[in-house]
Amino acid sequence: MSEERVILVNEKDEEIGLMEKMEAHEKGLLHRAFSVFVFNDKGEMLIHQRAKHKYHSGGLWTNACCSHPRKGETNDEAAHRRLMEEMGFDCEIEKAFEFAYKAELDKGLSEHEYDHVFLGRFNGTPKINPDEVENYKWVDQQSLLMNVNKEPESYTEWFKMAIDKVYRHLEKIKV
Repeated sequence: MSEERVILVNEKDEEIGLMEKMEAHEKGLLHRAFSVFVFNDKGEMLIHQRAKHKYHSGGLWTNACCSHPRKGETNDEAAHRRLMEEMGFDCEIEKAFEFAYKAELDKGLSEHEYDHVFLGRFNGTPKINPDEVENYKWVDQQSLLMNVNKEPESYTEWFKMAIDKVYRHLEKIKV
């Protein structure tokens, strides 16, 4: 299997090259990413705890899935692929917004991502991949926001940056 590469981009999300994933995270270079936030009909958000052995942020809680598109793969295609690979289901998703961020992580790594955020709806039971996911739960908005404020160290950096934007977007479209 070949090494996993990320798509390097500029601040306008224009592709400027490819780089091995770990090298991009060691150097903190801006690359394309996506995040999927999934809700059920009760309005609860699906969050998962990253597998403890992940290359960074192991054991932290985060959104349904997130990753990097591959060369020649759209963000939408990549989001559907990772939902299946991580959570064992697929659902309709819709792009909500995008944002760029930079965050220092554990193990001497950093994230510098141009993140495309998708929202989806699912009411079934995930079939988690234990290589990717330690645990999952459905959480209502008030409990989730309270817990993120009370225990921010339990959540991934990108999740903490995106969650308010996600809820503001939902209010704007009145879902």
